[in-house]
Amino acid sequence: MVKTRPGTRPANPRFSSGPCAKPPIWKLDALSDAALGRSHRAAVGKARLAQAIDLTREILGVPADYQIGIVPASDTGAFEMAMWSLLGERPAEMVAWESFGAGWVTDVVKQLKIDATVHTADYGEIVDMAALNYDNDVCFTWNGTTSGVRLPSGDVIPGDRAGLTLCDATSAAFAQDLPWDKLDVTTFSWQKVMGGEAAHGMLILSPRAVARLESYTPAWPLPKIFRLTKGGKLIEGIFRGETINTPSMLAVEDYLVALKWGRSIGGLDALVHRANANARAIWNFCADKPWIANLAVDPATRSNTSVCLKFTDQRITDGATFAKSVAKRLEAEGIALDIGAYRDAPAGLRIWCGATVETSDIEAMLPWLEWAFEAEISNQ
Repeated sequence: MVKTRPGTRPANPRFSSGPCAKPPIWKLDALSDAALGRSHRAAVGKARLAQAIDLTREILGVPADYQIGIVPASDTGAFEMAMWSLLGERPAEMVAWESFGAGWVTDVVKQLKIDATVHTADYGEIVDMAALNYDNDVCFTWNGTTSGVRLPSGDVIPGDRAGLTLCDATSAAFAQDLPWDKLDVTTFSWQKVMGGEAAHGMLILSPRAVARLESYTPAWPLPKIFRLTKGGKLIEGIFRGETINTPSMLAVEDYLVALKWGRSIGGLDALVHRANANARAIWNFCADKPWIANLAVDPATRSNTSVCLKFTDQRITDGATFAKSVAKRLEAEGIALDIGAYRDAPAGLRIWCGATVETSDIEAMLPWLEWAFEAEISNQ
């Protein structure tokens, strides 16, 4: 028998994994000071962009000798820029345990045609990072947005590595502890943990990465939008807010609002705590339910941002159709929006638990998830 519809509803039903929910204090008029209609190269524009870089460094604890740049095309653009500009000097170790990592493999092996060893794991599992050759350049995602699996730490990455580590951290930054001494290139986008707008990426380079840029020229031509050096030297302006192409000053203002909110609640520790509390509410819920489970096989690798779930009830005859029906029912009720699994991932749900989501909304949504499950099971 289907349970009675729950009485409490989430105040905010937005659990999309990107673009993600806005910070809980967000209001449209918070953007009223945006430098609209002004050049991003004017003093006001450059000041806003520099402030975004400075606040990013402050909250994430990025070392002072690391370079932080705002680049086009979201996390994808940032990571592509890094691969095209830095790889090829030595062989590569390509790591993939979800769709975006698989995309980087394709680009390196089929487009750049670099000598690469490819390491893969199924959705829900993770590659043995200790088995990699860190004398080669290593490309990997820290948190699998589409698989709900993350690195538990960077302990296995050697400090004395000869190669560079290129880390796609787009659904990890601001919610997970990133060990900067183990990361030479780190990329992410504004629309994940901080709930910013899309189209802008962040590129963070260690001194080792900068040294590679200034000592190595790729064999292939670089589009203007990817060029990070001129005359063999780093274009330092990119890392002071002098962006390669025109940024949206409205989106910049929106990112600043999110960063100032993050700082006001206690910085990185508070942001991580919020994401952990959100994810833990779902993990605890699943522990008591025989019909649903975390896609991550090892609890130590469970993501605290993109929590991916699978239905395990034996009565389900078509997993993909069932999961879509549950998600559709919850959306129709205005309870949970955009929680279907990624198109290339196993059938199930993906619930965003990043820091801009309120734990009270997760807790209010979960009884509705059980209600929707039982309603759909009754239709089997």
